[in-house]
Amino acid sequence: MQGKGVVKFFAILLAIVCLYQLSFTWVAHKVENDARAYAKGDTAKVKVYLDSMATQPVYPILKHDYQYVKQRELALGLDLEGGMSVTMQISLNELVKTLSNNNTDPIFNQALNAAQVDVNTSQTDYITLFVNEYEKLNPNGKLAALFSTKDNQDHIKFNASNAEVKAYLKDQAKAAVTQSYTILNTRVDQFGVANANIQLQPGTDRILIELPGVKEPERVRKLLSGTAKLEFYQTYDNGQVYPLLDNMNKLIAAKIKATKKDTAKTQLAAANKGAAAKDTSKSGALALLNKVQKNNSKDTSALSNKSQFADQYPLFSVLKPMMYQGQNGQAELGHGPIVGHADVKDTAKVNQYLHSAEVKTVIPQNIKFLWSVKPLDKTKSFELYAIKLIGAGNGPVLAGDVITDAHNDVDQKGSPEVIMVMNTDGAQKWSSVTAAAAADPNNKQSIAIVLDDNVYSAPVVQNAISGGVSSISGNFTVEEAKDLANVLKAGRLPAPAHIVAEAVVGPSLGQQAIHDGLLSSLIGLLVVLVFMIAYYNRAGTVAVVAVIVNIFFLMGVLTSLGAVLTMPGVAGIVLILGISVDANVLIYERVREELALGKSLRISISDGFKHALSSILDSNISTFLTGLILFVFGTGTIQGFAITLMIGIVTSLFCALLISRLIFEFMLEKGWDIKFSNPWSSHTFKNANYAFVKNRFKFYIFSGVFILAGIISMATQGFNYGVDFVGGRTYVVRFANKNVTTEDVRQIAEKSLGKGNNEVKTFGSDISITTKYLIDDTARNADAKVQGALIKALDATPQTHITAKDIVISQKVAPTIANGLKKSAAWTVIFAIIIISAYILIRFRKWQFSLGAMVATAHDALMVLAFFSLFKDVLPFSLDIDQSFIAAILTVIGYSINDTVVVFDRIREFLSLHHAKTDDPKEVINNAINNTLSRTIITALTVLLILLVLFIFGGDVIRGFSFALLIGVCFGTYSSICVATPVIIDFGKKDLR
Repeated sequence: MQGKGVVKFFAILLAIVCLYQLSFTWVAHKVENDARAYAKGDTAKVKVYLDSMATQPVYPILKHDYQYVKQRELALGLDLEGGMSVTMQISLNELVKTLSNNNTDPIFNQALNAAQVDVNTSQTDYITLFVNEYEKLNPNGKLAALFSTKDNQDHIKFNASNAEVKAYLKDQAKAAVTQSYTILNTRVDQFGVANANIQLQPGTDRILIELPGVKEPERVRKLLSGTAKLEFYQTYDNGQVYPLLDNMNKLIAAKIKATKKDTAKTQLAAANKGAAAKDTSKSGALALLNKVQKNNSKDTSALSNKSQFADQYPLFSVLKPMMYQGQNGQAELGHGPIVGHADVKDTAKVNQYLHSAEVKTVIPQNIKFLWSVKPLDKTKSFELYAIKLIGAGNGPVLAGDVITDAHNDVDQKGSPEVIMVMNTDGAQKWSSVTAAAAADPNNKQSIAIVLDDNVYSAPVVQNAISGGVSSISGNFTVEEAKDLANVLKAGRLPAPAHIVAEAVVGPSLGQQAIHDGLLSSLIGLLVVLVFMIAYYNRAGTVAVVAVIVNIFFLMGVLTSLGAVLTMPGVAGIVLILGISVDANVLIYERVREELALGKSLRISISDGFKHALSSILDSNISTFLTGLILFVFGTGTIQGFAITLMIGIVTSLFCALLISRLIFEFMLEKGWDIKFSNPWSSHTFKNANYAFVKNRFKFYIFSGVFILAGIISMATQGFNYGVDFVGGRTYVVRFANKNVTTEDVRQIAEKSLGKGNNEVKTFGSDISITTKYLIDDTARNADAKVQGALIKALDATPQTHITAKDIVISQKVAPTIANGLKKSAAWTVIFAIIIISAYILIRFRKWQFSLGAMVATAHDALMVLAFFSLFKDVLPFSLDIDQSFIAAILTVIGYSINDTVVVFDRIREFLSLHHAKTDDPKEVINNAINNTLSRTIITALTVLLILLVLFIFGGDVIRGFSFALLIGVCFGTYSSICVATPVIIDFGKKDLR
């Protein structure tokens, strides 16, 4: 084996890296177990414990803190951890209205409404649909007349063509989506969720948000759906506000002391008296600042301990005043609008203090405190700003709707900056505001940029700004400058985001999914281990070691890439076990052939690896292409499956071709006796001579009849579509009374949620209810209204009594999403078949092989679809057509091609060896099929055993998915022998030699 040293070095290096990456998960789990042990069932204490450990070193030797470790652990998806997934759609209808200055033209508004209807059934973007509808209603109409407003005149001239207006609207729509992404990203941060995921869905106006572990879905809906509010505020200087903070601290300390002595009224009166006196003498303030500074630096000599400091200075124990050490070594107050900072775990306590009744009495009406939107770099500490309120309404100096444009740029020094442009009214007000802020050259004031009551930036105003064009500079990164520009556009582009799809998974179901996933993976591994050793003797143990190393590498790489492990991802891992075995089977069957020719063991092993390489690469590349297509076109859990599949293919190739080869080399050097079969398996399928080619027309008839019956069934009774393909809301309910039937629930649902709107079926031991009741209602409380109606109806009878906690899964998909997913799924399958067929054409250079592959893959997809339609109401479990089913179909296509390529590879080899005129191509091809029969059946049997384990032990969430894979592998094995090859014969009669 050449390059043995390089392979060893790389394998050891990869093992070390994977071990290091996986160690973060182990350390994070240890800290969390310690938190649970400390809290003794109190979830609030668990959170406090973990927050306190955020910046504490927890990783041995390297001293990484918990926050660092948590960010790098293996992330679990919603279906394993529980939580909420939300798809937000930006309302481009409202954006277009705003850009036209809410034009009342009837044709314009008719076109808007028509486009809104069209978008539910079309894959075309909203702006194009709107322009098409407008031009259809008004062929000679000029869009510039509608959109060349005072605010848009710099971008659209009155004589602009419709194409130019369309391009402008598309740019604004793209900006609105990007701006919404920035705003939603910030709102997601407020949940404090580890491993939260937010991503733009390419080519759409939708944003996917995943929040693992979230237990308050109504709060999520409320926070994510709120309209963005951009405002500009004047600020106070830290020095102006510190005396107020000092008085507030005294009030709080007095109350705490009074509470401890149970003499609240007396002490509170004394505190108010002290507060009113406002002891802000320089010496008193200086002494206090020095105490605070010593406490913050962990020097507690001034006070007996931190607890005593917290009693005496409760506010300053959680809110660290903004100060620095002066030249004389004494603490001095910092300048600017930031009055302090607090760790994230303490912000709730600070808010509690600031909103307490006694503190409110001393806070002037023209001041409020707001937190920064992000923590300080490399910390979990947020800054608190002192905001000045003006006017009779105590509001901002300027609202965000005066912004006409904002973009990131670079200044003369090459540093990132943000350019902000205002309309005429805004420019006039901004000029006077900035002039006032810059009036005192020795004390220039800041203007705070506030969105949703979070301070994004508070730049110091250096000079009065006239003309309405401002430059905002600071210590920005390019990304931060882009984010700020997007935030500034929030006032100009009010495009609300609506929830069009959501899924809520309860934590109990997540724990069950983890249990099922681990169990199925372990049993699957055991099945592979037993089967390979039983069939291949000692060589089988090498395959088992390679498979175990492969899973270790796979988990390490998944963790290092920050991939999210979902239940379909677990299914992918189990499937990788079969793919890993497939490569070993190909090698072992080749080695057995070489041994049968009388070659020595060492040469047989070397030639076996060499001759199997082409088949292994072709089959795995075709499956990898399937995973890539799934990743590009899939979303959420489907992408998780695709990532696992692709990484698993790469690691399985490395282990099968290199790791197992190293083990064989080691065994040969030690002189071990290596056997590739047991007595009972040594002659399995040897000299097989089945007449596959001769009987091909029988196979055509069987497949044709089955597919025709399926097509008739699809046309008459259709499919059981999942909610993501039909739209609606689905609730999986876990009844305490296990005698509740689907008919009981159906009757109740028909009465409370409307007739014909509902579908009720079993979901394992639970019951799934899908309803279209109020699905078109876009009100913010619509979800709560539907769930409330369902719970109330079911709770009306003792037999079906439930509470909100008994709903273990809830999911919502709007019709516009459902139609898009259905069309996207169909195109994805077609695209996959075309791509794989093109790859076969490139590799085999005969169009007959490519056609055979195309027919076989289309055949497999149709066979599975036919089965799901014919037996949709026959089997005791649900056969739903949903996104997971499409993932299964594509995986079946990948497996089928994997199988087909191996057969094709042997056919090509046999045709090159037997091309004389006396050789009958049909007989040669039939011999090639029989020659690979052992590999085909053994691989199929191994994968089927693993999928059977997944089907039985994988849990209800993926039962339909695993069943589709199970029957798909059967059809795929059948088609690679009985469909793909006959197509080559019948279409290549004169072109096969």
